[in-house]
Amino acid sequence: MCGLAGYYSHDGFFSGEDLRSMTTLLRHRGPDAEGFFHDEICGLGHTRLSIIDLSTRANQPMVSSNDRFMIIYNGEIYNFREIGARLKFPISTSNQVHLKTSSDTEVILESFVQSGVDFVQQLNGMFVIVIYDKITQELYLFRDRVGIKPLYYFWDGKNFAFASELKSLKLLNQIDKSINKSSINNFLHLGYIPTPLSIYEKIHKMPAGSWMKLSKSGIETQKYWNLRNALNNNVIKDQEEALVKLSDLIISSIQYQLKSDVPFGVFLSGGIDSSLVTAQAVGLSIVKVNTFSIGFEENSHNESEYAKSVAKYLGTDHHEFIVSYKDAMDLIESIFDTYDEPFADASAIPTMLVSKLARQHVTVTLSGEGGDELFYGYGAYKWAKYLDNPLYRAVRRPVASVFSRMDSRYQRIGKLIDFDNSTFLKSHIFSQEQYLFSESELKSILTNDFYRPDFLDHIKIATNTLTNPDVFIADGSNLNERKLNAMEQQALFDLNYYLQDDLLTKVDRASMRYSIETRVPYLDHRVIEFAINIAPQLKYKNGISKYILKKILYQYIPAKFFDRPKQGFAIPLNKWLHNELSYLIDENLNKTVIEKYNVVKFAEVKTIVDGFRQGKDFLFNRLWLLIILHKWLIKNHY
Repeated sequence: MCGLAGYYSHDGFFSGEDLRSMTTLLRHRGPDAEGFFHDEICGLGHTRLSIIDLSTRANQPMVSSNDRFMIIYNGEIYNFREIGARLKFPISTSNQVHLKTSSDTEVILESFVQSGVDFVQQLNGMFVIVIYDKITQELYLFRDRVGIKPLYYFWDGKNFAFASELKSLKLLNQIDKSINKSSINNFLHLGYIPTPLSIYEKIHKMPAGSWMKLSKSGIETQKYWNLRNALNNNVIKDQEEALVKLSDLIISSIQYQLKSDVPFGVFLSGGIDSSLVTAQAVGLSIVKVNTFSIGFEENSHNESEYAKSVAKYLGTDHHEFIVSYKDAMDLIESIFDTYDEPFADASAIPTMLVSKLARQHVTVTLSGEGGDELFYGYGAYKWAKYLDNPLYRAVRRPVASVFSRMDSRYQRIGKLIDFDNSTFLKSHIFSQEQYLFSESELKSILTNDFYRPDFLDHIKIATNTLTNPDVFIADGSNLNERKLNAMEQQALFDLNYYLQDDLLTKVDRASMRYSIETRVPYLDHRVIEFAINIAPQLKYKNGISKYILKKILYQYIPAKFFDRPKQGFAIPLNKWLHNELSYLIDENLNKTVIEKYNVVKFAEVKTIVDGFRQGKDFLFNRLWLLIILHKWLIKNHY
C-alpha cells in the first residue's frame, strides 16, 4: 500500500518542487521508501509501504525492462504470480520477460507493456496504477473495479495533477479551491461526497472501474468494468449451488489476500461478515491469526464481548481496545487531517483507533466491507421492499402524520415514509435510515446561495442506467430482460455509492493514517459478480437478512454466537452530543458561526438544536453533519 502523486502538463504548469511537496504529504501511506521521476512533461511521486518483496529493487517509480515505461502504483494484485508466469513464456520468445523482482509492481508493468490497456482485465486486486510512456509522452491511470483505492485529480483542459489523497492537490497554489456547492448538498443528504465530486469545484474523484489516458490531444476516459454488465438475466435460485459456489469463492479470495511478506490480522467486530472472514482465515493460515476489535464504555454500544467470544471459539490471538468519549475527543480534530473534506461517518473514529491498535502487531489486515451490500444486511433494504408495496405507499402520508406526534423513534420513521412522488427514493431511504437531511429538509435549511435543486441529477442518471432494464445493454446488442426488485436496486445503489465513497474511504484513510494495508475479501470481483446474481430470496429469506452468508458461517461457528440484533460499528454519538460532546454544538452551531458562512439558515439550525435537546434524539446525525461542515469551513479558513 502506498501514496501516489504526480502531474502532466505541456505548459510547465507544475514543478519538481510541487511534486516533492505533494508526495511528502503522503508519507503516512508509505513510510518505507520514497521515489520520484520527472521530465519536461510528467512528474511521478511515490511513497512505499513494503508488503510484497521488501527489497529496494521493488521501490517505485519502476522502469520497464525495455526502458520505455515508468510505473507508480498503490494497492495489491493478488493473482500477480499467475500473470507473471504467463509473462515469462510468451508466444514470441524474442519478447520474453525475465522478472528481476518478486513484486507485483513489475508484473503489472510488464503486463501493460505486452497487452496495453486491456491488461487491467486480468487483475484481481485493489489498485490505482499510473504508467507513463516516455517515448510518446502519454500518461495512463487505472482504478480498481469498485473503488477500493482512491485517486483525486485536477484537470483544467490543459494541465493535470493527481494524488491518493485530496491534501496533496489542495496545497498546490495553481489550483482554484472554490467550494463545490452541489457537494455541500450531497454531503448533508448522504453524509459523504459521491464520486466524481469532491468538496472543491476543480478537483474530482476518478471513477471506479475505469482508465484514463492523458496526451497532447487531451484526456480520454473509458470504463472497463461496471455492475450493470455483471448482471445476468438468469439468477441462481438453487440454495445448495449458491452456498457451495459462494463459499468456494470467498475461500479463494481470502486465500489470495493472505499472501504477504509481513504479519497480518483481521478486524473482528463479532458480526456476520468479519466472523466469516476470520473463520476462513484461521482455516487457511499456517500461523495463529491476530484479531482486533473495539468496544465502548457504554454497554449499549459495546460489541467487544461478542468479538471476544468468536475469537476464543476460533482460537485467535485477540486484541481489544475499549473506547471512551475522551478517546473520541482526541481524534475529532484528526478527522479533518485524515479525510480532507467533510465526512460524517462517525465510525471513522473507532476505525482509526482499531487501526492504531493493529499497527502495533501487524502491517496487513482483512476487513468485512461489502457483506452488507451484497447480502442485504441493512434495514434500508427492508424499507425498499415495504415502500415498493402499493398498499404501504398509499397509507404512508397519514401514517407519517400520526408518527410525527409520537416519540423520537416513531418520528424518525415518519420522516422516512413521508415523501412525495418526485423524491429520489433510493437516496431518500438511505438518508433517512442514516438520520440525515431529506431533500425537502435541504430546501428549507440551505441558504439560496448554496441550495442546488439538481444536486442528485448525476446519481439519478447513473442509478437509472444501472437498474432499469429498458436502458440496459448486456452485450452491446441485446436488451437485458432481468427486472431487479426494490431490494436489489437499493443494494446496487449502495454498492455504487455508499460502499465506495463512505465505507471504503473510511477504512482506507483510517488504516493508512497508521500505515496499515486493509484488504476486503468480499470485494474480490469474482465474489461480487457471483453474489449480485444470487436470487434475492436466498439473501433475505423468512425475514432473515444475509441468509445465504449465515448458512456458510454456521458451518464454522454455531448460530448461537450471533443470536442478537445487528448493531453496526458506531460510537454512542447520540449520548455524547447530549453530554460530553455538547460543546461541539455550542462552538460550531452558534449564530455567529452560522451567519458568517451563510451555508445554512440559523433559525432552522436552532430549531434542530432545540428539538434534539428536548428529546428528539433522531436529530443527532443531522447535528453531526452541521458540526463537521462548519468545523471544516473554520479549519480551512473560508
